[in-house]
Amino acid sequence: MSLINLIIILIVVGVILWLINNYVPMDAKIKSILNVVVVIAVVLWLLQAFGLLTSLNAIHVGN
Repeated sequence: MSLINLIIILIVVGVILWLINNYVPMDAKIKSILNVVVVIAVVLWLLQAFGLLTSLNAIHVGN
């Protein structure tokens, strides 16, 4: 994955999170939980994309 793709994906995720935070009426606690979950998911994804976290490949959800 190229650096341009990573930057575009980060921008898209940031814009979507910003839109949800500004335009979707939710309780502040739910918004903060959503923000934390998205940030953790993005950090884990980035670590895997750079090859620093290879153990995620062994995790299977579902069948």
